[in-house]
Amino acid sequence: MQAQKRKLKYHVAMTLDGFIAREDDSTDFFPHLSPPDHVMDYLDDLASAYDTVVMGRSTYEFGLKAGVTDPYPSMETHVCSRSMKESPSPRVNLVRDDVVGFVRELKSRPGQQKDMSRIVRAARLSVSKDIYLCGGGLLATTLFDAGLIDEVIIKVNPVMIGSGKAVAPRLAQLVGLELLGTQTYQSGVVVLHYAVKR
Repeated sequence: MQAQKRKLKYHVAMTLDGFIAREDDSTDFFPHLSPPDHVMDYLDDLASAYDTVVMGRSTYEFGLKAGVTDPYPSMETHVCSRSMKESPSPRVNLVRDDVVGFVRELKSRPGQQKDMSRIVRAARLSVSKDIYLCGGGLLATTLFDAGLIDEVIIKVNPVMIGSGKAVAPRLAQLVGLELLGTQTYQSGVVVLHYAVKR
């Protein structure tokens, strides 16, 4: 059986009016919802669906400001930045040139295998884990424009801020999406899962 090509999934939190951060990269507007019913599903997705994470510099620096140099220690981590000179962690790879070529090559690599036999009894089936694009918006735009993003998972938070950094600013062309599923939580968070139409 031929190995399945890994998918690049843009999995990100957003305000109802389409922003992932303020202009200064802060995210203090995301409410500390009660109950935090969506958090366990998100953490389960991180553990079960992904073995690699790709992010832009601003997204990485959000954790770095809090002293976190390796935000996803169970994943192969890549930070795309032309301005960072060196990685603060030996586990975090800096991608400084040809981000599109790098991500294209990353998608062609075999991922860690996820055993599906627990889900489908008696099946000898495993699938490759996918690649988590956790932000930011400019990197997402670059990868949308290159046709590399396969799925979009948006966690819409029940808040609007009026301006900030868009989920994918200044796309070169329309990106059509096909709805794969939705999940609504008591907290008001709605998770929307789309496939990118080709």
